[in-house]
Amino acid sequence: MFTDLEKKIIAVIQGDLPVEKRPYQAIAQTIGTDEKTVLAVVRDLVDRGIIRRFGATLRHQKSGFTANAMVAWEVDEDRVEAVGRVMASVDQVSHCYRRDPAKDWPYNFYTMVHAMDEPACRAIAAEISEKTGVARYEILFSRKELKKTSMQYFDDEEDF
Repeated sequence: MFTDLEKKIIAVIQGDLPVEKRPYQAIAQTIGTDEKTVLAVVRDLVDRGIIRRFGATLRHQKSGFTANAMVAWEVDEDRVEAVGRVMASVDQVSHCYRRDPAKDWPYNFYTMVHAMDEPACRAIAAEISEKTGVARYEILFSRKELKKTSMQYFDDEEDF
């Protein structure tokens, strides 16, 4: 189903991408090809539906943030798009998405807010509330960092 080159590229990109100006060039050097080839293969995998999305994980502790809060918002369904655009544009927001509310939980929109401390997170949520006119929300602070891992499709070169 996959060529050896596709397997090598998938094996590398399923983990953390290098934090560099040109990560695909670094990947290319690692597997013995060039950046243009890596990008062409990745584009082809996307076009074929093999890769459906790329995700990023913010390691907030390494970036200096010590407080993180998931803010659950009750947004009128007819305003979700407009409110979402405003919330997503806030620099301190790393995640922004809509979910169906639960029976006893009316919140349908979520943002992840990062700041230096909990009062700053509360102030950011209040600012977002003021900007959007969404008054009903709950702030849920992160208390423990859980292990974040990527899906592993190929473990090592033995799988090639």
